[in-house]
Amino acid sequence: LSWAPRPGLPPNTAAALLASGPNGEMLWLDVTHCPGQAPWVRLMGRYLLPPCKQRWHTCAAFLPQEGLLLCGDRRGSLILFPCSSSSGCAAESTSFVNGGTDTVVEDSSNELEHSCLLHKGALPLESPLSVLFGLHGKTGVTSVTIHKGYIYSTGRDGVYRQLRLQDQQLEVLQKHRPCKGLQWIEELRFTSDGDLLVLGFHADNFVVWSSRTGENIHCIPCGGGHRSWSYCSSPLAEVFAFIKSGDVMLYHREAEPCEQQVLLASLHGREITCVRRLGALEVPGRGTFNVFVTSSEDTTACVLVLSENSRAAVPLARLSDHISSVRTLAFAMGPGDEGLSALLFSAGGRAQIECYRLLCTGDTASESAVACQVIHVASHRLDKHWEKKKNRHKLVKMDPETRYMSLSVVPGTSTKQLPTPWKFLAAACSDGSVRIFGLLEAAQKLVLVAESFHHQRCVLKVEAFLHTWAGGERRHLLCSAATDGSIAFWDITGPIMDAVDALHQAEGEMQPLALDAPLLTIVAHSCGVNSLHIHETPEGRYLVASGSDDGSIHVCLLEVALGRGEAAAGSCLQVLERVSRPCAHAAHVTGIRVLRPDLLLSASVDQRLTLWKQCLGELVPLSTTFFHVPDLAEMDCWEVEAGGELWYYCVLCGQGLEML
Repeated sequence: LSWAPRPGLPPNTAAALLASGPNGEMLWLDVTHCPGQAPWVRLMGRYLLPPCKQRWHTCAAFLPQEGLLLCGDRRGSLILFPCSSSSGCAAESTSFVNGGTDTVVEDSSNELEHSCLLHKGALPLESPLSVLFGLHGKTGVTSVTIHKGYIYSTGRDGVYRQLRLQDQQLEVLQKHRPCKGLQWIEELRFTSDGDLLVLGFHADNFVVWSSRTGENIHCIPCGGGHRSWSYCSSPLAEVFAFIKSGDVMLYHREAEPCEQQVLLASLHGREITCVRRLGALEVPGRGTFNVFVTSSEDTTACVLVLSENSRAAVPLARLSDHISSVRTLAFAMGPGDEGLSALLFSAGGRAQIECYRLLCTGDTASESAVACQVIHVASHRLDKHWEKKKNRHKLVKMDPETRYMSLSVVPGTSTKQLPTPWKFLAAACSDGSVRIFGLLEAAQKLVLVAESFHHQRCVLKVEAFLHTWAGGERRHLLCSAATDGSIAFWDITGPIMDAVDALHQAEGEMQPLALDAPLLTIVAHSCGVNSLHIHETPEGRYLVASGSDDGSIHVCLLEVALGRGEAAAGSCLQVLERVSRPCAHAAHVTGIRVLRPDLLLSASVDQRLTLWKQCLGELVPLSTTFFHVPDLAEMDCWEVEAGGELWYYCVLCGQGLEML
């Protein structure tokens, strides 16, 4: 049995009662009552739950605009049924009209049975419109909530999910893991001030967790989750009632004045590992807002806005699908008619890649002035097969600590030469490999298509770029850098085209191909390459800038030429010029950008941001600025034209975030 609020009827006098019975049959009963009178019951509908071992529902909610009923069951599935008032009218006319008068159900179970259950056959047994089987695992769905047009579901798998309706089909947008150890989530509460409270059980305590502050507001020892309970909060007090050892217990706490003042809210719980700027949004009456994505060692990524006027960073969405630290980010911009649309990739520890579709639009009504919709597209784990192995505790796992160190989206893969909906992603891996992945967004598939272990040591950086010949033919090139200071250049056009053919024939499944040997390898540094950037010059050449652990900066000028004797088959690279600046910084160079062919920007753990001019085969420092972010991890740059002048902006991340 479960109750659900009945839309359109006063909640203090009417509600819907849903009852699960034998063979997966669920009844919808409308119950109305008035003080001093017996309840009045109408049978409104009959529904058939999908087959499973424990075939009963656990929670339900109505979607009145769509005329739908949403249920969660003990198997962890979400089920969508049609429902309308017309079925109730039919039920009333067959089950409750007796001799021209409505039957009022008295305090007798026999009359209830005769009036409702014996005549239920007059109503059709409705089948589900949409089923997401086992969405919350085998431990069941605990609640479903409708808020601002979105569906939220909770379960005892430690996550809550956001969903939407598309053509009467349930579509999962993203999932959230509130905090470590909160495995038993019972309910969500949306507060009037915009906070989301997660109610659940952590070990033997009842917990109220705030998604805004990222901390527990209440923690009440009650014995654990296997009990009846009820929670109510108001600005004056908090009340929690529960049953323990057969006794009804009441916890009451009056509101106390908050003595703690947050001077500056944190973006992440640990250091920020990567930052990428999606773009800028003009919000009428509010100004210009820069939209960034950050990743962190705290296993989350965050979409945020940074306003130059308020100088405040406001989080828009938090992505919590990773099970280990998030090391790197990459994105491909999409067509955005009303805002910023991008395909975001995040990767890091445990060889895990997650992919999301982001849509950011101006929202003058919200505090942040920007609204962000996040849709989870696909994910990939190299050791996913390991999780499905039986008796894996008896086996030794091969290389369990593979990390993705860097990502780069391969540009220009959807062309006349390569007409495919697949997008490709290059990854630098700690196990010494360079891997290429293919994404088919429509099918939500992320597939490993090619790899090479050429470097034989940890690969720190990858950067993909596109070269176009005079005749319009395109070559997809890739640059990778490792811990030994070497930088390799690859032509990945052939493997990508072979992968497209293989994926098309095998319907999205294939064995990884082997990448060909690199076109060129140069030793640029004496140790690891921590930063890498490629800039195309107006002449069609490429400036490759890199920074190292030893504080040095290296710049080389490359030219792409046709391969000798086989013009149509491939290409070759020629180094035209090399410039090196030893000891450019006093510590690791973790950020570098070529702003113009003669202008270079570098940032280091020594907290210096230096502008260099390249002239006559050497790098000459123009200016140095000290920034305030310790342990610099990454830098991103962009240019803005204002007042007839060209301005360069950069954002730095590490133990904090700073924009200059």
